[in-house]
Amino acid sequence: MSGQGEPHGGGPVVITPSLLREWALPEPGASKYGRGQVLAVGGARGTPGAVLLAGLAALRVGAGRLTVAVADSVAAASAVAVPEAGVVGLPEDADGSVTGGGARLSRAVTRADAVLVGSGLDEPEGTVALLSEVLRTVGDDTSVVLDAFALGVLPGMGDAVGPLRGRLVLTPNEAEAARLLGEPDGDVDVERAVPEVAERFGAVVTCRNLVAAPDGRRWQVAAGHSGLGTSGSGDVLAGAVLGLLARGATPEQAACWATHAHAAAGDRLTARVGRLGFLARELVDQLPAVITELGV
Repeated sequence: MSGQGEPHGGGPVVITPSLLREWALPEPGASKYGRGQVLAVGGARGTPGAVLLAGLAALRVGAGRLTVAVADSVAAASAVAVPEAGVVGLPEDADGSVTGGGARLSRAVTRADAVLVGSGLDEPEGTVALLSEVLRTVGDDTSVVLDAFALGVLPGMGDAVGPLRGRLVLTPNEAEAARLLGEPDGDVDVERAVPEVAERFGAVVTCRNLVAAPDGRRWQVAAGHSGLGTSGSGDVLAGAVLGLLARGATPEQAACWATHAHAAAGDRLTARVGRLGFLARELVDQLPAVITELGV
């Protein structure tokens, strides 16, 4: 069974370690630039930790160079908290919500191999302005991941992500998947909703334990459990996707590998900490071991 999945109509392919070993990631480059440059954009004044978690996850799965863009008032503190990252300050309003980008962000976008937008943003209008600027600036070969508030504003932006078909990954939770389809935020049938979101936006989508491609292929993660439902966990997943894209993985490969690694990291922590109570930052620290166990 190939990691490429079954097109149209077939059931989801179960993601196992043996499948991922057969679907090997591209060989990592010898330098930090060869392993890919990532840019994680988000982080309002009250929530910079979300984008920092995502950036660290990208490094932990093997990306080479990290830049984070956060509200200007927390840029210096973010640079201290994550000394491995270059930090770009973003304009903000009086409440600390990001209102857009600017020249420094545009330069960072043009240098990146993969860009994440959304983690830690908290205001719709500013998110639309920021995402619009990134989409205008991003290179033709750059991969893009959208998470959190960037997903919340996406349905109102028309076909803004149309040019990203073939290089776009969305990482919604169940409520965000429902909003992407214009449905109420209540319980959503993930097996139905995730493929619909993938087709509608021309993106690979990972949500809970399911990954879907816009052509109908689906993959299901066997690892993981409810302990992954903890603050910051989704940011770690989005960052892992980001880092693998920067290393040269295709969108479906990056989503499958990252979703498995994220879930397997939770399983490793369950054995040591407990089924509930481990932290998202601890998931980040488990990612290198999970990837190494898969022979990469």
